[in-house]
Amino acid sequence: MTFTNNTPALDRHFRYGNSAVICDGASMRAQCRQLATVVTVKGDIDSTNIDQIASYVNRFILAEKPLALDLSGVNSFSPQAISLFYDIDDRCGALGVDWAVVASRPVVAEIRHQQMGVPLSSSVPEALHHFAEGNTARRRLLPLLVKSA
Repeated sequence: MTFTNNTPALDRHFRYGNSAVICDGASMRAQCRQLATVVTVKGDIDSTNIDQIASYVNRFILAEKPLALDLSGVNSFSPQAISLFYDIDDRCGALGVDWAVVASRPVVAEIRHQQMGVPLSSSVPEALHHFAEGNTARRRLLPLLVKSA
């Protein structure tokens, strides 16, 4: 297992103060946005790095902050890696937060093969838009929940 905090050579976009974490063929980066926390994983997800990736993602699941897991840059996704979604679902369910996955073709293929219900979005902006709509719907319900005199 190898952990480094260097931006990979293939990732040419410089991000000040938010370097990638490299772990056995995968690079991970988290970004806290106003609507959600976005965790991006690129590379290969397999049995050698799934525990480290799950641990990294779980660190960024926060109460009252939805999670967008961007796996659009994943090249290969092993069948054992499906456990990542179970971990995320358990943690998000315990905290009562929404989550969504932006998946690459290999990830979608494995989700379909395993017949797993994962909240999929086609892009990070779409996931953020979905979270914003959820916030708006909750705000509309707030006046209905307040006691009247």
